[in-house]
Amino acid sequence: MHMDPLMPQLVGVAFFVLIASILLQRFKQPSLVAYLITGVLLGPRGFGLVTDTTTIARLGEVGVVLLLFFAGMELSLPELKKQWRIPVLGTLMQIAASVGFVAAIGWWMSWPVGRIVLLGFVISLSSTAVVLKLLHDRGELNGPVGRDVVGILLAQDIAIIPMLMTIGFLAGSSPSPMTLGIQLVAGVCVIVLLGFIASRDSIHIPLAKWLRGDRELQVLAAFALAFGLAFLTGIAGLSVALGAFVGGVVVGAARETEWIHDALYPFQVFFLAVFFVSIGMMIDPRFVWNRFPVLFALLLAVLVTNTLVNGVILRLLGRSWPNSLRGGALLAQIGEFSFVLAAVGRQTGLIEDFAYQTTVAVIALTLLVSPTWIRIAELFRRKPSGPYTARRME
Repeated sequence: MHMDPLMPQLVGVAFFVLIASILLQRFKQPSLVAYLITGVLLGPRGFGLVTDTTTIARLGEVGVVLLLFFAGMELSLPELKKQWRIPVLGTLMQIAASVGFVAAIGWWMSWPVGRIVLLGFVISLSSTAVVLKLLHDRGELNGPVGRDVVGILLAQDIAIIPMLMTIGFLAGSSPSPMTLGIQLVAGVCVIVLLGFIASRDSIHIPLAKWLRGDRELQVLAAFALAFGLAFLTGIAGLSVALGAFVGGVVVGAARETEWIHDALYPFQVFFLAVFFVSIGMMIDPRFVWNRFPVLFALLLAVLVTNTLVNGVILRLLGRSWPNSLRGGALLAQIGEFSFVLAAVGRQTGLIEDFAYQTTVAVIALTLLVSPTWIRIAELFRRKPSGPYTARRME
Protein backbone atom coordinates (compact mmCIF):
# COMPACT_ATOMS: atom_id res chain seq x y z
CA MET A 1 0.00 0.00 0.00
CA HIS A 2 1.31 3.43 -0.95
CA MET A 3 2.31 5.59 2.04
CA ASP A 4 1.06 9.16 2.10
CA PRO A 5 4.07 11.54 2.12
CA LEU A 6 2.44 13.46 4.97
CA MET A 7 2.75 10.47 7.31
CA PRO A 8 6.54 10.60 7.94
CA GLN A 9 6.25 14.35 8.50
CA LEU A 10 3.55 13.88 11.15
CA VAL A 11 5.58 11.13 12.79
CA GLY A 12 8.61 13.42 12.83
CA VAL A 13 6.58 16.24 14.35
CA ALA A 14 5.20 13.94 17.07
CA PHE A 15 8.66 12.57 17.89
CA PHE A 16 10.41 15.95 18.10
CA VAL A 17 7.52 17.47 20.08
CA LEU A 18 7.85 14.64 22.60
CA ILE A 19 11.61 15.09 22.97
CA ALA A 20 11.39 18.90 23.17
CA SER A 21 8.59 18.73 25.75
CA ILE A 22 10.59 16.37 27.98
CA LEU A 23 13.67 18.61 27.78
CA LEU A 24 11.81 21.86 28.44
CA GLN A 25 9.92 20.37 31.39
CA ARG A 26 13.24 20.32 33.20
CA PHE A 27 13.33 24.11 32.84
CA LYS A 28 9.68 24.40 33.95
CA GLN A 29 8.57 25.69 30.55
CA PRO A 30 5.02 25.02 29.29
CA SER A 31 4.54 22.53 26.50
CA LEU A 32 3.45 25.11 23.94
CA VAL A 33 7.02 26.52 23.94
CA ALA A 34 8.23 23.07 22.90
CA TYR A 35 5.63 23.00 20.13
CA LEU A 36 6.69 26.40 18.77
CA ILE A 37 10.41 25.57 18.89
CA THR A 38 9.71 22.27 17.11
CA GLY A 39 7.98 24.19 14.33
CA VAL A 40 10.94 26.57 13.96
CA LEU A 41 13.44 23.69 13.74
CA LEU A 42 11.46 21.35 11.47
CA GLY A 43 9.85 23.91 9.16
CA PRO A 44 10.99 24.88 5.67
CA ARG A 45 12.83 27.90 7.09
CA GLY A 46 14.63 25.68 9.62
CA PHE A 47 16.05 22.24 8.75
CA GLY A 48 13.31 21.67 6.18
CA LEU A 49 12.23 18.27 7.51
CA VAL A 50 8.56 19.28 7.13
CA THR A 51 7.60 20.74 3.78
CA ASP A 52 3.79 20.45 3.62
CA THR A 53 3.13 23.42 5.89
CA THR A 54 -0.31 24.08 4.40
CA THR A 55 -1.67 20.69 5.46
CA ILE A 56 -0.01 20.98 8.86
CA ALA A 57 -1.65 24.37 9.37
CA ARG A 58 -5.07 23.03 8.36
CA LEU A 59 -4.73 20.12 10.77
CA GLY A 60 -3.73 22.58 13.47
CA GLU A 61 -6.98 24.51 13.00
CA VAL A 62 -8.77 21.40 14.29
CA GLY A 63 -6.87 21.83 17.54
CA VAL A 64 -8.00 25.46 17.89
CA VAL A 65 -11.63 24.44 17.37
CA LEU A 66 -11.33 21.75 20.05
CA LEU A 67 -9.57 24.13 22.45
CA LEU A 68 -12.36 26.70 22.15
CA PHE A 69 -14.93 23.93 22.49
CA PHE A 70 -13.36 22.75 25.76
CA ALA A 71 -13.12 26.33 27.02
CA GLY A 72 -16.84 26.77 26.42
CA MET A 73 -17.57 23.56 28.33
CA GLU A 74 -15.59 24.68 31.38
CA LEU A 75 -16.52 28.35 31.53
CA SER A 76 -19.39 29.51 33.71
CA LEU A 77 -21.61 31.56 31.41
CA PRO A 78 -23.73 33.06 34.25
CA GLU A 79 -20.53 34.35 35.90
CA LEU A 80 -19.32 35.76 32.59
CA LYS A 81 -22.68 37.42 32.06
CA LYS A 82 -22.38 39.26 35.37
CA GLN A 83 -19.10 40.81 34.23
CA TRP A 84 -20.24 41.95 30.76
CA ARG A 85 -18.62 45.37 31.13
CA ILE A 86 -15.11 43.92 30.99
CA PRO A 87 -15.43 42.13 27.62
CA VAL A 88 -17.42 44.90 25.91
CA LEU A 89 -15.92 48.10 27.28
CA GLY A 90 -12.48 46.59 27.83
CA THR A 91 -12.18 45.36 24.24
CA LEU A 92 -13.41 48.63 22.73
CA MET A 93 -11.00 50.66 24.87
CA GLN A 94 -8.13 48.31 24.08
CA ILE A 95 -8.66 48.47 20.31
CA ALA A 96 -8.95 52.27 20.43
CA ALA A 97 -5.76 52.52 22.50
CA SER A 98 -3.86 50.22 20.13
CA VAL A 99 -4.90 52.20 17.06
CA GLY A 100 -4.01 55.43 18.89
CA PHE A 101 -0.56 54.09 19.79
CA VAL A 102 0.15 53.12 16.18
CA ALA A 103 -1.29 56.45 14.99
CA ALA A 104 1.30 58.31 17.07
CA ILE A 105 4.08 56.33 15.39
CA GLY A 106 2.42 56.59 11.98
CA TRP A 107 2.14 60.37 12.24
CA TRP A 108 5.88 60.59 12.87
CA MET A 109 6.62 58.10 10.04
CA SER A 110 4.08 59.71 7.65
CA TRP A 111 2.11 56.46 7.24
CA PRO A 112 -1.22 56.48 5.40
CA VAL A 113 -4.38 56.04 7.45
CA GLY A 114 -5.02 52.54 6.09
CA ARG A 115 -1.66 51.23 7.32
CA ILE A 116 -2.13 52.82 10.73
CA VAL A 117 -5.55 51.27 11.24
CA LEU A 118 -4.39 47.87 9.97
CA LEU A 119 -1.37 47.67 12.28
CA GLY A 120 -3.44 49.01 15.18
CA PHE A 121 -5.92 46.18 14.65
CA VAL A 122 -3.08 43.65 14.36
CA ILE A 123 -1.52 44.45 17.74
CA SER A 124 -4.91 44.77 19.46
CA LEU A 125 -5.76 41.06 19.06
CA SER A 126 -4.47 38.53 21.59
CA SER A 127 -3.98 34.79 21.10
CA THR A 128 -7.03 32.80 22.08
CA ALA A 129 -5.14 29.52 21.69
CA VAL A 130 -2.12 30.51 23.80
CA VAL A 131 -4.05 32.18 26.61
CA LEU A 132 -6.72 29.50 26.93
CA LYS A 133 -4.12 26.75 27.03
CA LEU A 134 -2.15 28.54 29.75
CA LEU A 135 -5.31 29.16 31.79
CA HIS A 136 -6.49 25.58 31.26
CA ASP A 137 -3.15 24.09 32.30
CA ARG A 138 -3.23 26.17 35.49
CA GLY A 139 -6.90 25.50 36.21
CA GLU A 140 -7.75 29.22 36.08
CA LEU A 141 -10.42 29.37 33.37
CA ASN A 142 -13.10 30.06 35.96
CA GLY A 143 -10.83 32.12 38.18
CA PRO A 144 -11.31 35.88 38.50
CA VAL A 145 -8.56 36.78 36.04
CA GLY A 146 -9.52 33.92 33.73
CA ARG A 147 -13.14 35.03 33.36
CA ASP A 148 -12.17 38.57 32.37
CA VAL A 149 -9.45 37.47 29.97
CA VAL A 150 -11.67 34.88 28.28
CA GLY A 151 -14.46 37.43 27.92
CA ILE A 152 -12.08 39.88 26.22
CA LEU A 153 -10.77 37.15 23.91
CA LEU A 154 -14.30 36.27 22.81
CA ALA A 155 -15.13 39.93 22.23
CA GLN A 156 -11.98 40.22 20.10
CA ASP A 157 -13.09 37.22 18.04
CA ILE A 158 -16.37 39.00 17.34
CA ALA A 159 -14.52 42.25 16.56
CA ILE A 160 -12.57 40.55 13.76
CA ILE A 161 -15.55 40.89 11.41
CA PRO A 162 -15.86 44.70 11.60
CA MET A 163 -12.05 44.90 11.48
CA LEU A 164 -11.97 43.04 8.16
CA MET A 165 -14.80 45.24 6.87
CA THR A 166 -12.91 48.38 7.89
CA ILE A 167 -9.70 47.20 6.22
CA GLY A 168 -11.61 46.41 3.04
CA PHE A 169 -13.23 49.86 3.08
CA LEU A 170 -9.88 51.61 3.57
CA ALA A 171 -8.43 49.56 0.73
CA GLY A 172 -11.28 50.57 -1.57
CA SER A 173 -13.44 47.46 -1.31
CA SER A 174 -16.35 46.45 0.90
CA PRO A 175 -18.52 43.35 1.39
CA SER A 176 -21.87 43.07 -0.34
CA PRO A 177 -25.10 43.99 1.49
CA MET A 178 -26.08 40.30 1.48
CA THR A 179 -22.84 39.31 3.19
CA LEU A 180 -23.33 41.99 5.82
CA GLY A 181 -26.92 40.87 6.36
CA ILE A 182 -25.92 37.23 6.84
CA GLN A 183 -23.20 38.19 9.33
CA LEU A 184 -25.61 40.40 11.26
CA VAL A 185 -28.30 37.71 11.48
CA ALA A 186 -25.73 35.09 12.52
CA GLY A 187 -24.34 37.40 15.21
CA VAL A 188 -27.81 38.06 16.61
CA CYS A 189 -28.55 34.31 16.67
CA VAL A 190 -25.35 33.63 18.63
CA ILE A 191 -26.21 36.33 21.17
CA VAL A 192 -29.77 35.03 21.56
CA LEU A 193 -28.53 31.45 22.04
CA LEU A 194 -26.00 32.48 24.68
CA GLY A 195 -28.65 34.57 26.44
CA PHE A 196 -31.05 31.62 26.45
CA ILE A 197 -28.42 29.32 27.98
CA ALA A 198 -27.37 31.90 30.56
CA SER A 199 -30.98 32.22 31.73
CA ARG A 200 -31.33 28.52 32.57
CA ASP A 201 -29.74 26.21 35.10
CA SER A 202 -29.35 23.45 32.50
CA ILE A 203 -30.55 22.44 29.05
CA HIS A 204 -31.30 19.11 27.42
CA ILE A 205 -29.61 17.85 24.26
CA PRO A 206 -31.82 15.46 22.25
CA LEU A 207 -30.63 11.83 21.97
CA ALA A 208 -27.87 12.31 24.57
CA LYS A 209 -29.22 9.45 26.70
CA TRP A 210 -28.91 7.04 23.75
CA LEU A 211 -25.16 7.63 23.56
CA ARG A 212 -24.18 6.76 27.11
CA GLY A 213 -23.50 3.09 26.51
CA ASP A 214 -21.75 3.28 23.11
CA ARG A 215 -18.18 4.60 23.06
CA GLU A 216 -17.97 4.88 19.28
CA LEU A 217 -21.18 6.85 19.03
CA GLN A 218 -19.96 9.09 21.83
CA VAL A 219 -16.81 10.02 19.91
CA LEU A 220 -18.75 10.68 16.70
CA ALA A 221 -21.41 12.71 18.49
CA ALA A 222 -18.76 14.71 20.35
CA PHE A 223 -17.06 15.64 17.07
CA ALA A 224 -20.43 16.61 15.56
CA LEU A 225 -21.18 18.89 18.50
CA ALA A 226 -17.70 20.41 18.56
CA PHE A 227 -17.59 21.25 14.85
CA GLY A 228 -21.29 21.77 14.14
CA LEU A 229 -21.67 25.33 15.38
CA ALA A 230 -18.11 26.15 14.27
CA PHE A 231 -19.16 25.17 10.75
CA LEU A 232 -22.35 27.24 10.90
CA THR A 233 -20.61 30.40 12.14
CA GLY A 234 -17.87 29.85 9.57
CA ILE A 235 -20.20 29.73 6.57
CA ALA A 236 -22.05 32.76 7.99
CA GLY A 237 -18.82 34.76 7.87
CA LEU A 238 -18.23 34.85 11.62
CA SER A 239 -15.28 33.42 13.52
CA VAL A 240 -15.04 29.62 13.53
CA ALA A 241 -13.51 29.91 17.00
CA LEU A 242 -16.63 31.72 18.22
CA GLY A 243 -18.87 28.90 16.97
CA ALA A 244 -16.69 26.27 18.64
CA PHE A 245 -16.90 28.14 21.94
CA VAL A 246 -20.68 28.42 21.72
CA GLY A 247 -20.87 24.68 21.00
CA GLY A 248 -18.88 24.06 24.16
CA VAL A 249 -21.19 26.32 26.15
CA VAL A 250 -24.19 24.33 24.93
CA VAL A 251 -22.56 21.06 25.97
CA GLY A 252 -21.46 22.46 29.32
CA ALA A 253 -25.00 23.55 30.11
CA ALA A 254 -26.33 20.03 29.40
CA ARG A 255 -25.60 17.93 32.48
CA GLU A 256 -26.00 14.59 30.68
CA THR A 257 -22.94 15.08 28.45
CA GLU A 258 -20.03 14.65 30.89
CA TRP A 259 -18.59 11.91 28.65
CA ILE A 260 -17.68 14.34 25.87
CA HIS A 261 -14.51 15.49 27.63
CA ASP A 262 -13.09 11.98 27.76
CA ALA A 263 -14.04 11.32 24.14
CA LEU A 264 -12.33 14.38 22.66
CA TYR A 265 -9.46 15.30 24.97
CA PRO A 266 -6.78 13.10 23.30
CA PHE A 267 -7.62 14.64 19.92
CA GLN A 268 -7.37 18.12 21.37
CA VAL A 269 -3.89 17.47 22.76
CA PHE A 270 -2.53 16.21 19.44
CA PHE A 271 -4.14 18.69 17.06
CA LEU A 272 -3.40 21.68 19.29
CA ALA A 273 0.25 20.65 19.34
CA VAL A 274 0.14 20.55 15.52
CA PHE A 275 -1.36 24.06 15.50
CA PHE A 276 1.47 25.55 17.55
CA VAL A 277 4.02 23.67 15.44
CA SER A 278 2.49 25.32 12.34
CA ILE A 279 2.87 28.74 14.00
CA GLY A 280 6.53 27.98 14.73
CA MET A 281 7.06 27.14 11.06
CA MET A 282 6.15 30.71 10.16
CA ILE A 283 9.24 32.03 11.97
CA ASP A 284 12.19 32.49 9.60
CA PRO A 285 15.36 32.14 11.74
CA ARG A 286 17.51 33.87 9.09
CA PHE A 287 15.11 36.81 8.81
CA VAL A 288 15.05 37.13 12.60
CA TRP A 289 18.84 36.86 12.88
CA ASN A 290 19.54 39.45 10.18
CA ARG A 291 17.10 41.96 11.69
CA PHE A 292 17.32 40.97 15.32
CA PRO A 293 17.83 44.47 16.85
CA VAL A 294 14.76 45.87 15.07
CA LEU A 295 12.59 42.81 15.71
CA PHE A 296 13.64 42.66 19.36
CA ALA A 297 12.76 46.34 19.83
CA LEU A 298 9.37 45.78 18.19
CA LEU A 299 8.79 42.65 20.24
CA LEU A 300 9.56 44.42 23.50
CA ALA A 301 7.49 47.45 22.53
CA VAL A 302 4.45 45.29 21.75
CA LEU A 303 4.68 43.25 24.96
CA VAL A 304 5.19 46.26 27.22
CA THR A 305 2.53 48.37 25.49
CA ASN A 306 -0.11 45.64 25.45
CA THR A 307 0.58 44.71 29.07
CA LEU A 308 0.25 48.29 30.26
CA VAL A 309 -2.73 49.16 28.05
CA ASN A 310 -4.73 46.08 29.07
CA GLY A 311 -3.63 46.37 32.69
CA VAL A 312 -4.68 50.02 32.95
CA ILE A 313 -8.01 49.30 31.27
CA LEU A 314 -8.77 46.44 33.67
CA ARG A 315 -7.82 48.70 36.58
CA LEU A 316 -10.09 51.49 35.31
CA LEU A 317 -12.93 48.97 35.14
CA GLY A 318 -12.54 48.14 38.82
CA ARG A 319 -9.99 45.33 39.04
CA SER A 320 -7.13 45.27 41.54
CA TRP A 321 -3.65 46.24 40.34
CA PRO A 322 -2.10 42.76 40.80
CA ASN A 323 -4.83 41.04 38.82
CA SER A 324 -5.01 43.86 36.26
CA LEU A 325 -1.31 43.56 35.49
CA ARG A 326 -1.54 39.79 35.27
CA GLY A 327 -4.50 40.08 32.91
CA GLY A 328 -2.51 42.58 30.86
CA ALA A 329 0.44 40.18 30.66
CA LEU A 330 -1.82 37.32 29.58
CA LEU A 331 -3.17 39.48 26.75
CA ALA A 332 0.21 40.96 25.77
CA GLN A 333 1.02 38.70 22.82
CA ILE A 334 -0.40 39.23 19.33
CA GLY A 335 -3.01 36.65 18.33
CA GLU A 336 -3.14 34.11 15.54
CA PHE A 337 -6.02 35.97 13.86
CA SER A 338 -3.63 38.87 13.31
CA PHE A 339 -1.94 36.69 10.68
CA VAL A 340 -5.21 36.90 8.75
CA LEU A 341 -5.40 40.68 9.08
CA ALA A 342 -1.78 41.05 7.97
CA ALA A 343 -2.37 38.81 4.94
CA VAL A 344 -5.43 40.84 3.96
CA GLY A 345 -3.39 44.02 4.36
CA ARG A 346 -0.73 42.71 2.00
CA GLN A 347 -3.32 41.55 -0.56
CA THR A 348 -5.03 44.93 -0.54
CA GLY A 349 -1.78 46.88 -0.73
CA LEU A 350 -1.97 48.53 2.71
CA ILE A 351 1.46 47.09 3.58
CA GLU A 352 4.35 45.94 1.36
CA ASP A 353 5.97 42.52 1.39
CA PHE A 354 8.81 43.53 3.74
CA ALA A 355 6.38 45.06 6.23
CA TYR A 356 4.29 41.90 6.02
CA GLN A 357 7.28 39.65 6.77
CA THR A 358 8.25 41.87 9.69
CA THR A 359 4.69 41.78 11.04
CA VAL A 360 4.48 37.98 10.76
CA ALA A 361 7.85 37.61 12.51
CA VAL A 362 6.80 39.86 15.40
CA ILE A 363 3.46 38.07 15.81
CA ALA A 364 5.12 34.66 15.91
CA LEU A 365 7.83 35.84 18.30
CA THR A 366 5.27 37.25 20.74
CA LEU A 367 3.55 33.85 20.76
CA LEU A 368 6.89 32.14 21.38
CA VAL A 369 7.95 34.30 24.32
CA SER A 370 4.48 34.83 25.79
CA PRO A 371 4.76 32.15 28.54
CA THR A 372 8.11 33.57 29.67
CA TRP A 373 6.75 37.13 29.59
CA ILE A 374 3.82 36.11 31.78
CA ARG A 375 6.20 34.49 34.28
CA ILE A 376 8.28 37.67 34.38
CA ALA A 377 5.19 39.82 34.91
CA GLU A 378 4.10 37.60 37.79
CA LEU A 379 7.36 38.35 39.60
CA PHE A 380 6.27 41.96 39.93
CA ARG A 381 2.97 41.13 41.57
CA ARG A 382 2.92 42.17 45.16
CA LYS A 383 0.80 39.26 46.32
CA PRO A 384 -0.96 36.15 44.96
CA SER A 385 -4.47 36.36 43.61
CA GLY A 386 -6.72 37.25 46.47
CA PRO A 387 -9.97 39.17 46.32
CA TYR A 388 -10.42 40.06 42.72
CA THR A 389 -11.59 43.59 43.13
CA ALA A 390 -10.09 46.42 45.05
CA ARG A 391 -13.64 47.54 45.61
CA ARG A 392 -16.96 45.94 44.87
CA MET A 393 -18.56 46.69 41.56
CA GLU A 394 -21.78 48.57 41.84
